[in-house]
Amino acid sequence: MVGLLRAAALVVSGIAFIFPHRLLTVESGDVKADTLIVLGGETDERPTRAAELYKAGAAPIILVSGSGDYDLNVQILKQDGVPETAIFRELRSISTLENAKFSIPLLCHKGARRVIIVTSWYHSRRAMACFRHAAPDIEFYSRPAYRTYPRSEWGRLDTSGHIRAEYIKLFGYWVCYGVSPFQVVFSIGQGRVAATLRAGVLFYIVLRSRSARSMARPMAWSIS
Repeated sequence: MVGLLRAAALVVSGIAFIFPHRLLTVESGDVKADTLIVLGGETDERPTRAAELYKAGAAPIILVSGSGDYDLNVQILKQDGVPETAIFRELRSISTLENAKFSIPLLCHKGARRVIIVTSWYHSRRAMACFRHAAPDIEFYSRPAYRTYPRSEWGRLDTSGHIRAEYIKLFGYWVCYGVSPFQVVFSIGQGRVAATLRAGVLFYIVLRSRSARSMARPMAWSIS
């Protein structure tokens, strides 16, 4: 039995690392919204993508969320043609969960009912899960940046490391905060019944098999 479990763990973890595009990416396609929200972190690809969507008419205003690289993100937005009047700010958050927590009141104040989240492709599932968890009455969509999407680009900016870390953080958010990364919605009559599929076993296997060093130092990693 132990041997079978180990074999299953290797298979599942292999699938998770070979197919992160399907497991980690959420892409909503060509949608229109009241607001774009660009999440801080990683590189300049996120504000660049947000500016591209803004100029394409996806939304009339952009919320920049995150305290660490706010100035840089605003600078890139302006350089890419977004006017200052179209940008508003959330400067308190230092994690994805806080991006959602502190941005929701600002979005509600603006009267936003449809919001497009802009982040890196491998971060898009967790970002969507956090915002939907924090504000189920708002319609959220995902239009991530794809600069390092091709496997040939994974050497840039340690994308492989970010992918492995993302599985750990997905599992951590599910366990610590109850934020489930997968959701299936069934339509019944006029209403919708949302059934959450908690993939705890999958992420536990990935955590164990792909991140032994992180587990050896449990206080060294963050689920931001």
